[in-house]
Amino acid sequence: MLISLEQVSHEFLEGRALFQPLSASFDRGELIAITGPSGAGKSTLLAILAGLMPPTHGRIRRPGSPRACWVTQHPHGVARRTALDHVCLPYLATGMRRRDAEPLARALLDRFGLSAVGDQQFATLSGGQAQRLMIARSIAAAPDLLLLDEPTAQLDQRTAGEVDAALGAIASTDLLVFVATHSAGTRAMCSRVVELEAPLGCG
Repeated sequence: MLISLEQVSHEFLEGRALFQPLSASFDRGELIAITGPSGAGKSTLLAILAGLMPPTHGRIRRPGSPRACWVTQHPHGVARRTALDHVCLPYLATGMRRRDAEPLARALLDRFGLSAVGDQQFATLSGGQAQRLMIARSIAAAPDLLLLDEPTAQLDQRTAGEVDAALGAIASTDLLVFVATHSAGTRAMCSRVVELEAPLGCG
């Protein structure tokens, strides 16, 4: 068990919880979809899972304080740096030499279908390529926990499919992955679904 929730909920205004209390345990190797209507608290739950904020109700257990990486729906990169540079960076940050980091980074690019754009600048990548690159870069950082916030929200159907395929590529790893999403395609790639529901008496 990597993370456990015990009757967790959250409210920003007193007496107005975002979602009904959640109790569940999650472990490595799982790919979890977090779904619900806009405003249901999906991003808030991601922040709680990442340890960035405590819930106002209930308790979260994160034994060993697992390392988390967060991928937003808007890919952020350095425009003139190559795709390869972006994936090399987490390895270099550990003190690894560039000549040793590059083969590892290229293997990750290949895994996410990005081999052909490894030497292209970030600014030239399509939306789907940039989003897959952000996922690859996060995995290079060797987190325990990967959180993706609406990774296909700004993409057309074809490029969203590319990102969903990238999620499939990490489904069998020992990462614990949470994906906040409205997409049926993304949801279908996941092994479990957490549906956020409005508190009783609301709506």
